[in-house]
Amino acid sequence: MNLGFVANLSVLASEGGSNRTFFEEVARRWEAGQWGMYPIAVCAVIALAIIVERTIVLFVKSSINKEGFLRGLKKHIYAGDLDKAINYVAGQKATPLTAVIKAGLMNVPKGQEEVQAALDEASLRETPKIEARTGYLAMLGNAAMLAGLLGTVSGLISCFEAVANVNPADKATILANGISEAMNCTGFGLLTAIPALIAFSVLQGRTQGIINDINETSVSVLNLIVTNRDKFKNLNIPAAAGHGEE
Repeated sequence: MNLGFVANLSVLASEGGSNRTFFEEVARRWEAGQWGMYPIAVCAVIALAIIVERTIVLFVKSSINKEGFLRGLKKHIYAGDLDKAINYVAGQKATPLTAVIKAGLMNVPKGQEEVQAALDEASLRETPKIEARTGYLAMLGNAAMLAGLLGTVSGLISCFEAVANVNPADKATILANGISEAMNCTGFGLLTAIPALIAFSVLQGRTQGIINDINETSVSVLNLIVTNRDKFKNLNIPAAAGHGEE
């Protein structure tokens, strides 16, 4: 029945002697759903905004080739050049991963414990930015389904009232309107909830992947620093790196 509902949005626009466009058909069904459509629409708009914003942040702004980044960093650490290592990280694309690693490298002259503390602090600072708002998609998906269910119940109540109290001549029209309200609310609620829940799963997986990359790279860099600390030629924090921080 749900597949038939989706298909009819486009099929009914061109069948039955009607010249309605797809959007006109959607508008007609919106009217048929009555007040129950409005909470569903609010959920849909907010969910779409979150999906677009999180997709840009997680798949564009936070994306970096972790292996390539580590290969370039290892060259400078193996060479014992802390200045070039920091400048190399500062010259990379600004992502949560590079921000965490840069914080650790800036504290190499202070010792291993300070490096670990800086990495942990930067991770705690960047993680909420990565996880922000994604969890709302699951709530909005559930809210859209419940709003659709509420509209369905409202339509069914109208149907039962028609059977019990309305003039027999008007029963058919009121029954049809009530059933139309119920089914359209259900359909639009599902059309909002399903993409929101799918997007939640995809974005949540991407979020966890970025966090895992940060944790793995932080441990790798810390081990590299500890292992190669005696190779560093200059353990003073370079002025150039401070400029890169800005």
